[in-house]
Amino acid sequence: MPISNSDAGAADVIKNDAADRSSMPERRSGFRGWLDGVRSTRAGALTLKIVVGVIGALMVAGGLIMVPFPGPGWLVVFAGLAVLATEFHWAHKVLEFGKQTLHAWTEWYKRQGWTVRIIVLVVTVAAAAVIVYFGLLTLGIDVIEIAQRFV
Repeated sequence: MPISNSDAGAADVIKNDAADRSSMPERRSGFRGWLDGVRSTRAGALTLKIVVGVIGALMVAGGLIMVPFPGPGWLVVFAGLAVLATEFHWAHKVLEFGKQTLHAWTEWYKRQGWTVRIIVLVVTVAAAAVIVYFGLLTLGIDVIEIAQRFV
C-alpha cells in the first residue's frame, strides 16, 4: 500500500499507478529475481561478472587438472562452464559445443564393436597410467624403481 504522505509527496502514488498500467512483466522472484536486482546497477553487474568469472575459471581449471585422474574431471569442467555461461555468452557457446561433441562421441562409441571398445579402454588406461606415473615422479616417487625392489 503506497504511503501518500511520504517525503516524496505523491510520487509514490504516481509511480505505483504507472506500474499497475505497465505492460511489462513483474519482477521475477527467488534467485533469478535476486540476480536481476544485482544486475540492475552498474557496480552490481560488474561485481557479479567478476565473481562468476573467478568461480567458473577455478572450476574449469580444477576440472581440467582432474581429467586424467579417476574422478569427476569432465563433470567439474562442464559445471564450471555452466557457471560461466550465466554471465558470459562465449562460455554458453563453448558449453553447447562441448555437449554436442560429447553426445556425438557417445553415439559413435555405442555403435562400435567390442574390439574398438577394448582398444579405447586400453588407450585410456595407458594414458592415465603415464600421467599418474609422471605426476608421482615429479613428487619424487619412482613407481618403477619401487616395483623392481619387489621383483
